[in-house]
Amino acid sequence: MGHYILVVEDSLVDYEIVTRCLRKAGVDFPVRLCADGDLALDLLVERKGDFSEFGYPSLILLDLNLPGTDGRGVLKQLKGCEDTKNIPVIILTTSNNVNDVEACYDIGANSYLQKPTVPEDYVAMAHAMKSFWFDWAHLPEVV
Repeated sequence: MGHYILVVEDSLVDYEIVTRCLRKAGVDFPVRLCADGDLALDLLVERKGDFSEFGYPSLILLDLNLPGTDGRGVLKQLKGCEDTKNIPVIILTTSNNVNDVEACYDIGANSYLQKPTVPEDYVAMAHAMKSFWFDWAHLPEVV
């Protein structure tokens, strides 16, 4: 099926920024958008919806503040499902609340990043993600 990145994000602007920055960092995998938590669960856990024919993503970028099921709820269900528990999930959110950080790591997040406030920092973050997740860790292809 091939690699792809799933961005679970309700802001189209944030999705476009993330996608552009990943491209600038040299990540050439397809990037797909899921605009709310319930749609993400339909796709990944229930295996229905528009993207189910693509298989599972190789990496998920997950916002915490989503309509429907919030990011914490999505993360909990992903990490509790046998088919999705090993997909790396990076929390990408505006929250720097220590309780959010601890809760996400307790549930099983692989990384927790606060959304940068300036474009240069987004590009630097994308380069760091590429370096670790794509160059060093070698994401497995998920079917």
